[in-house]
Order: sequence, then C-alpha cells, then structure tokens
Amino acid sequence: MSTYICPGCDYLYDEAAGDPREGWPPGTAFADLDPDWCCPDCGVREAQDFVLATNSA
Repeated sequence: MSTYICPGCDYLYDEAAGDPREGWPPGTAFADLDPDWCCPDCGVREAQDFVLATNSA
C-alpha cells in the first residue's frame, strides 16, 4: 500500500487507512479514487496532482 501527498497543503492519503470521511474505506487504492476528487483539506488540488509519498511492498 502507498501514501500520496497533496503538494498544496501536505494532506496525506494512505491507501491502507483510506479516508472514511470522504467515502473511501480502508484499502481503497489511490488509482480507484475519482480523478476529479479534490483534496479534502485545501480543496485546491485534484487527485492527479497528488504525488507518491511512500510505497510499501
């Protein structure tokens, strides 16, 4: 599982944890997020703007 970071505000999306408040249960792959999904903290960046922060095998 991997973690992705918003370059605008440093919000982290952790695939293992998901983001239940946004409707993404634990284990939801970043690739499965809606590409128009905006960062829940800053609302500026869309999913395609996020960058890989960590990658666990």
